[in-house]
Amino acid sequence: MRSFKTMASALILFLFGMITLCGCQQALVSHDTASLLAPRLHRSEIFGFLGGFGTTFAAVPDLVAMLRRRSTVGMSPRMAGIMGVFQILWIYYGWLIASRPVIAWNMVAVLINFLSVGAYFHFLRKERSRARGYLAKAN
Repeated sequence: MRSFKTMASALILFLFGMITLCGCQQALVSHDTASLLAPRLHRSEIFGFLGGFGTTFAAVPDLVAMLRRRSTVGMSPRMAGIMGVFQILWIYYGWLIASRPVIAWNMVAVLINFLSVGAYFHFLRKERSRARGYLAKAN
C-alpha cells in the first residue's frame, strides 16, 4: 500500500512538472550563444567538450588497473574493441556535422580503448608463456 502511494505521488509530481514545462515552451528553447570564457566556442561546444571528457575517460580506470596488476584478470578485450570500432564511426559523424568535441573526444577514446586491447593481448601472451614455462619445468 505504501509503495502505491509513493508511486502515485511521484506520478502526480511528474505530471505537474510536465504541465509546467509545456507552459514555458519559449523559455525552454535553447539559444546557442558564444561562450563568455572562450568567445570562439559556442556554449554547445563547451558542454560537448565537458561531456566528452567524462565519457572518454570512463575506460581509463580499467586500463590503469590492468597495467598495475600486469594481468588480464577481470578484463575483456571484446568490450574495449567494440567501443573502439564504434567510436571510429563517431569520429566520422563528428566530421560530417563539423563538431570539434565529437571528433576530439572520440579520437582520444579510440586510443584508450585500443591501448586496453593491446595491453590485454600483451599480458595474455606473457601469462601463456609463463604457463608453458611452468609446464615444461613440471615435466
